[in-house]
Amino acid sequence: MLFSAFLQAIREIRRNLMRSMLTAMGIVIGIASVIAIVNIGKGASESITKSVSNLGSNILYLMPSQEHGPGGNSAFTKPFTMKDAEILKASVLSLEAISPVATASVMALYKDQNYQTSVRGVNNDYFAVQKWELKEGRFFEPSELRTGQNVCIVGQTVIGKLFPLGESPVGTKIRLQKFSCEVIGTLNTKGANTFGTDQDDLVVVPIKMFQRRISGNEDVPLMMTLVKEITPLEEAKVQIEQVLRERRHLKEKEENNFSIRSMTALLDTISNVTSMLTVMLSAVAAISLVVGGIGIMNIMLVSVTERTREIGIRMAVGAMAKDILIQFLIEATVLSALGGIIGLVLGIGITVAVAYGLDIAVIIDPAISVIALVFAMLIGIFFGLLPAKKASNMNPIDALRYE
Repeated sequence: MLFSAFLQAIREIRRNLMRSMLTAMGIVIGIASVIAIVNIGKGASESITKSVSNLGSNILYLMPSQEHGPGGNSAFTKPFTMKDAEILKASVLSLEAISPVATASVMALYKDQNYQTSVRGVNNDYFAVQKWELKEGRFFEPSELRTGQNVCIVGQTVIGKLFPLGESPVGTKIRLQKFSCEVIGTLNTKGANTFGTDQDDLVVVPIKMFQRRISGNEDVPLMMTLVKEITPLEEAKVQIEQVLRERRHLKEKEENNFSIRSMTALLDTISNVTSMLTVMLSAVAAISLVVGGIGIMNIMLVSVTERTREIGIRMAVGAMAKDILIQFLIEATVLSALGGIIGLVLGIGITVAVAYGLDIAVIIDPAISVIALVFAMLIGIFFGLLPAKKASNMNPIDALRYE
């Protein structure tokens, strides 16, 4: 009975193939959109997670807090100092490395070439925190860090912009604003980070040189710390907080005027935002499934009207009302399922194309594919119910008289 009804449904769909395909288009678009959005969202989330993890899951970022004054203006509280970094390294045994970091944008020049880049004042611990190795040359000498000599280490993007192809920059001098700087090393290529920023577009200098030549003060707006692998991050954060509160003379009930952040917290935030956006976009895409269901109901109502005499003849030769109901329900379900299958294939194709285009992980979630296909069939049953009931409730005599 059911198999016969299924074959009849296929014949009806083939008889009006163009109309059937246009009717199922809403289901196709809805299923494809939902599958593509969910899979792309999962792929983007995994890529971001992997990228952030590569930045270091055991890195802590120490920053002065931002305060909002009258009129909504905001300003940072008292910045850190070099002494803060020294005391933290000596006092907090869970820290493997700590580096003060100060950054500014400057114009770099070499011969007749110039390039606007980022200059970062650090110490040698910065390279350990960032897990950054040299391609050529050496790191800063203790005497260069102590006195703030005009030496620098350059990234590969800066090298490509300033130096002729094949020329080694080590031993040459470049100008940063109004002073010259000897290149003592070059960094290995890192590429873009999670947020699309080119990590190789920088010049690294001793922090004291940065303070004397560029910033003109002894402020340290950021400190980066590398926590030992055997130490939990939360334990290290508590130790750092205690030292900084004492250094900044905060009373017991006073709030911290600094913040301690980790990549783990950032990762959780990004994952939550990505999941929320995926759910919202999927909900919007699912609206087209409802529109597709309404289209199926509309065409099935037209089909019932067109096949009134056929329904009357079937009832006259012994077909029961439930047989007619099942027949039209199966036709609606098959039509919706075909749209779901086409949408499934299209959604997977879009996922793969976008993933390769955006260079993110390709993830095809079997669960969402099965759920989407089942949902498409349920849409067919739900919206096909009204036309099926209308067909099954026909009076055979009236149906036979219908012209």
